[in-house]
Amino acid sequence: MSTDFRHARIALGLRLRELRAEGGLTGRQLADRLGWTQSKVSKLETGRQTATRDDLKAWAEGVGQPRVAPELLARLRAFESQSRSWRRQLAAGHRPVQDALTVEYERSSVMRAWEGSMIVGMLQTADYARHVFSAYVDLHRSPRDVEDAVRARVQRQESLYRPGKQYRIVMWEAALRALVCPPAVLAAQLDRLSGVIGLDTVSLGIVPLEACLTLPPANGFWIYDERLVVAEDWHAELWLDQADNVALYLRVWEALAGAAVYGADAHRIVARCRRPLGNC
Repeated sequence: MSTDFRHARIALGLRLRELRAEGGLTGRQLADRLGWTQSKVSKLETGRQTATRDDLKAWAEGVGQPRVAPELLARLRAFESQSRSWRRQLAAGHRPVQDALTVEYERSSVMRAWEGSMIVGMLQTADYARHVFSAYVDLHRSPRDVEDAVRARVQRQESLYRPGKQYRIVMWEAALRALVCPPAVLAAQLDRLSGVIGLDTVSLGIVPLEACLTLPPANGFWIYDERLVVAEDWHAELWLDQADNVALYLRVWEALAGAAVYGADAHRIVARCRRPLGNC
């Protein structure tokens, strides 16, 4: 959990405790009034559990101050906009998540990406994306809308050929070797990468395994027009728009991009990753 998110959740808990005290209620009394366990009240007040919108509305009613519900909901929205849990995002499947990202791609001109574990979504073939989405559906036990998600991802790739867009993508060589799909699918995916190198709208850099790095090749992220960062973790997606956070990720991207090779050298790395796959 990010520090900003944790602090915001603790601050919300303190506000909830303050409202309960103003209402002259003990934690047990409020729990009984709402039909909750006392431990839930305690976890919400200490920031050990994230409140839902229904929790906050019920709390405001329970302490006799329904007018504060909009304030509590605004606090929740503020830190939810930073940390978007996969559990909540995927409640309706992967397609809505893809649609939300498409909005950011459409409104942006210059997009920077770093990925060290798999091929970035904007360059994935349909078959490769299908295996990736299926793996995450199984992990998060989310609705199985894999084909809808694949279609949304492939459709978004049309912007790779749109004048005025710039995609500056950097990947670690390990991402090209990871068998997150059958060898034949990976072979076709690497062939696709070879075809992308040289597109007017795309700068594709590959960081060789033997490259000297000034930073570890950690989690993947996208930077949209130096105004927004979307970074992925196992439990959540972070949407960061504060200037200092964006500047930090830009420094990370520049450090990794500086270790990458491009053009013919990138072609050679793709070819050496493709070679063990033979005629798949």
